[in-house]
Amino acid sequence: MGDAAARAVTVGIDIGTTSVKAVAAEGDGTIVARTRVPHRLHNPDADTFEHDARAAWVNGVLTAWNSVADGRDVAAALVSAMVPSLCGVDDDGMPVTPGLLYGDARGRGYDDAAGGMGEALGFAQALAAQASGARLWPAQAVANHALCGVGGIDTSTAMTMQPLFTGTGWDETHLDPIGVESDQLPLFVVGSDPLGTRGDTVFGGGTIDALAEQRVGDATAAGDVMVICGTTLIPWALTTEWIEVDGLWTIPYTVPGVIAVGGASNAGGLFIDHVRRLTGDPAPDEVLAVPPVDRPVWLPYIRGERTPFHDHTRRARLVDVDTNHDAAAVMAAAYDAAAMVVRHHLDLARPQLDAADTPPTRIVAAGGGTQSAAWMQSLADITSLPVDVSTHPEGAALGAAFAARDVVGLETNDSWRSTSHRVKPRPDHVDAAEARYIRFREEAQR
Repeated sequence: MGDAAARAVTVGIDIGTTSVKAVAAEGDGTIVARTRVPHRLHNPDADTFEHDARAAWVNGVLTAWNSVADGRDVAAALVSAMVPSLCGVDDDGMPVTPGLLYGDARGRGYDDAAGGMGEALGFAQALAAQASGARLWPAQAVANHALCGVGGIDTSTAMTMQPLFTGTGWDETHLDPIGVESDQLPLFVVGSDPLGTRGDTVFGGGTIDALAEQRVGDATAAGDVMVICGTTLIPWALTTEWIEVDGLWTIPYTVPGVIAVGGASNAGGLFIDHVRRLTGDPAPDEVLAVPPVDRPVWLPYIRGERTPFHDHTRRARLVDVDTNHDAAAVMAAAYDAAAMVVRHHLDLARPQLDAADTPPTRIVAAGGGTQSAAWMQSLADITSLPVDVSTHPEGAALGAAFAARDVVGLETNDSWRSTSHRVKPRPDHVDAAEARYIRFREEAQR
């Protein structure tokens, strides 16, 4: 990498469920500025999951941008976000409705129309009824308009809006019945093509948060398991063959020739943070010191479950509680439950992974949850796999900064992939977890 490319700074901004994170990074992946701007998740009941889009997707994004970009010569920038999302905006690109998020009830009932990916259609119909004539943009488009004046997205984000997007354009056959015109939806650019500019900074169309995590995650080879420990828990087992498992998703990975099998679960930070609040947030050392035997068992389906059950009616339950269990034990059981969900995904895929000669050999953990030593230890103990912890918890923002280099043709390399340390399974905890995992699976089938 030449000196100029090495010095070039790019910015990645990630709109998450509970905050906007941003980093400015040099060509070798060194982060020179970082910030986190919290925002409120509006979740008053199990059917509502939304943002104040103006606060989160506009104000939060601009605050994050100013924090990391001011005073720097930024060559390129890219926005990543959770998917799907959608809000109504006016002609000036300002939100006039809440920002609907994945799992909101207004996206249900369209799976047959979209092969299981119809949430955006439901969102569009609900928002069109609420704000007739409004433009309908996902978070990336709203943020891009605030940053560079163009309400656009990239094709990978557009693909998450199926069946509204065909792969080459917006599908009038699905828009006409809900009274929406194609020009109400965002512009889109292919891949890493430029979308717009802010001063001398070139903006790409954006990306999906999970894809951004993959771009800088150290999971690259068959046998690796990428586990994104964010508000949503996302485990991906990597293999070299296209295999399909009931209840799970199979996608091409960002590494050529590698296939990812896994999904998305509500047993991530959404669940963990709720239990942390309920228990009064016991000290991390107390949680790590909870004995391996005689722990309760959580069913972590705090607002239904995505993969492998695809059942929005499930709810969290705590079983096998006795008088010996204190707040630390209940919290330890929550981390165990998140890890059991990962193991469940791996166990469902394991017969085909073994047949492909790509059994899971290690976990690469990414996302904000990697800052919890107890969560990482449970992940190792429950799965019996070593956990290599990503160096930077804001992986989606860093991955967006990495992808931004493609927009302006800057050289990239794998030096951005790194882990800080390895967490090994504790044999006594591995042995003790077996009975609880069996109990978890039995209760999950009810």
